[in-house]
Amino acid sequence: MLKKLFNSLRSPLRRGKHPHSTPQVLNSSQHPINRGEISRYAISVVERLQQAGYQAYLVGGCVRDLLLDIEPKDFDVATSATPEQVRAEFRNARVIGRRFKLVHVHFGREIIEVATFRANHPEGDDEADNHLSSRNESGRILRDNVYGSLENDAQRRDFTINALYYDPATERILDYANGVHDIRNHLIRLIGDPTQRYQEDPVRMLRAVRFAAKLDFDIEKHSAAPIYKLAPMLRDIPSARLFDEVLKLFLAGYAVYTYELLVDYGLFGQLFPASAKALKQNPDYTDTLIRNALASTDLRIKQGKTVTPAFLFAALLWPALPARVIKLQERGLPAIPAMQEAAQELINEQCQLIAVPKRFTMPIREIWDMQERLPRRTGKRSDLLLENPRFRAGYDFLLLRESAGEETGGLGEWWTDYQDASDSERRVMIRDLSTQDDSSGAPRKRRRSGSKRKRAPGADGAPKPAASE
Repeated sequence: MLKKLFNSLRSPLRRGKHPHSTPQVLNSSQHPINRGEISRYAISVVERLQQAGYQAYLVGGCVRDLLLDIEPKDFDVATSATPEQVRAEFRNARVIGRRFKLVHVHFGREIIEVATFRANHPEGDDEADNHLSSRNESGRILRDNVYGSLENDAQRRDFTINALYYDPATERILDYANGVHDIRNHLIRLIGDPTQRYQEDPVRMLRAVRFAAKLDFDIEKHSAAPIYKLAPMLRDIPSARLFDEVLKLFLAGYAVYTYELLVDYGLFGQLFPASAKALKQNPDYTDTLIRNALASTDLRIKQGKTVTPAFLFAALLWPALPARVIKLQERGLPAIPAMQEAAQELINEQCQLIAVPKRFTMPIREIWDMQERLPRRTGKRSDLLLENPRFRAGYDFLLLRESAGEETGGLGEWWTDYQDASDSERRVMIRDLSTQDDSSGAPRKRRRSGSKRKRAPGADGAPKPAASE
């Protein structure tokens, strides 16, 4: 598909960090994009804005993906019309955002996002007089509503491969930053000075990783160089925004490669500091568990199955939990209360960085809590656990722990057999437990008064391998 595009480029490619004031223009014979591949609603938005006298183009990721023969997830439009002017043209539109005002034009379940051309951000004294754009002391842009020309808009876009504009009326592509060259060479390259661009918005470091993983591109060396040093700037990003970014990173179907890049560039520790610490203290177990969880997530997405962020976060954070549980048990807390207290502490710390909503933190705690309950199988406990709405997630998580090398005494296999067994077979399995020692997870029925036995790490399902090394 790309051979037609690259072989047809007649003008020499210019290698520069900054966009050109005059774009390279590719007509319909020089690129593989077909109007039939584009959402009819996106085309109608562009055409209506053009008919109203405004400039309008499809822009960014949708153009890039069409060039790569990837089906775009959505279609974005860039225009010379202000948000208010766009809204005036469409009865089904509404303005959203504060830092970055956009217009969403609704067509049933499909939304076409329309953004006004942006200009470079004023600096120094000029910025003090401009109430629409401001930065904090580290250079991060706080508000971003300075409007400009098409050329301005190309210059302020983050990556060269996103500074591509497609006009469905003429079927031409405007390439302001050698984005086609970087697509051809599989490179993620920032427009402008990388350090300054990351300082303006540290989330660009995560976006660079996300695009590299999604497209199987390399981050160009000058764009990659500042990331490790500037990674701590992510701590300044609002926690709610980071939650959205983390979902984009890990729920796009490329989670394993994304994780590898985050670790390599020092970004994983900024997002999950407790888990990064566990990765250093117990690298084999932690890395294996996280990789296995992310591989399973990628597979489910590929198969079109649902994925819950609760299970994802439960896996990403779990390696940091066992050591905290054991410390609390050593202070005298029983296993389940120790698990609950350690879980609450860990989740509270994580939510200071990434604002995981309560609708996910509650299931995370329940999945972890189930790890202490699954070994308790005597009497009616097993049947009650099977009826628990979190049983399946807890059981899957148990298998995940075992896949990472945790020794559970065959607990996962026992629960697998129990689910498939008949009622009579289940009763036999429960009776057999009474003949086993405490290592099976069955608690003692009695203890002599005053004889307190110190609980061993790993007993009753406490994840021994993750905490003992």
